[in-house]
Formats: sequence, structure tokens, C-alpha cells
Amino acid sequence: MERIPILQMGNLLLVTIQVDMHDQLAMTLQDDLTNRITQTYVRGVLIDISALEIVDSFIGRILGNIAKMARVLGAETVVVGMQPAVAITLVELGLSLTGIRTALNVEKGMTLLQSSLGDDAKSQSAVIKGDAKDDGEA
Repeated sequence: MERIPILQMGNLLLVTIQVDMHDQLAMTLQDDLTNRITQTYVRGVLIDISALEIVDSFIGRILGNIAKMARVLGAETVVVGMQPAVAITLVELGLSLTGIRTALNVEKGMTLLQSSLGDDAKSQSAVIKGDAKDDGEA
């Protein structure tokens, strides 16, 4: 069965959708992501959809549901990389994606998540990037 990889970075999960999204794959992602949130106790989820050229109403609803489920489980969600054509299609379909926070790219999405999660996410990001200060122990 095809699955979308979910990477853990500190207290965040990163999902990069690199394949055409079909209904079953979207449902599998929803299940996998909610399970990972409960297993890892992460506080943030970043979903990169920059490779998606088409998002239909079902996929749009699933993205909205993922964000709502993540929030109920204690994690904030940011969707990044939405193509202009996808945004136009979603608006034309009448999908407002209520409750989904968006950013132009992964960097801006990480900044948005970090600001909403506070200092804990910033310190986790510093460790991931290798910017953490040494405690001075020798």
C-alpha cells in the first residue's frame, strides 16, 4: 500500500506530499498522521503540498479534517507550498479551508509554527539545525 512519509523533527512532524494525491492515499495519510501525533506527542504538523498541481474538494476536505483532528490532539497544523492554481480551484469550489493556517513555503511555515508554539519549538529547531549552544561542560 502506498504511503506518504511522515518525518519527525523534534516536536514537529513534516509531511511532504510528492505524489498525486488520490482519495485512498488521502484517507491513509489522515489515519497515519493522527496515529503519529498520538504516538509522538508532537505539538506541530507542517504539510508541504508544493508538488500538488490539483486539489479537488475531497482532498481539500481531508486537509481540513487533518488540521482539525491535529488540533483536537494538541498539535497545530500549517499547510505550505500551495500552487496558485490550487488556491484558485479551492476558492472556485467554495472551500475556504477554515481552520487551516497556510504559508508560502516550508521556511515561512516553520516560522509560523514556531511562533505559535513558543520557545519550546524554537529550541527544538535550533537543535535540529545544529545551532544549539554547548553547555560548556568539558
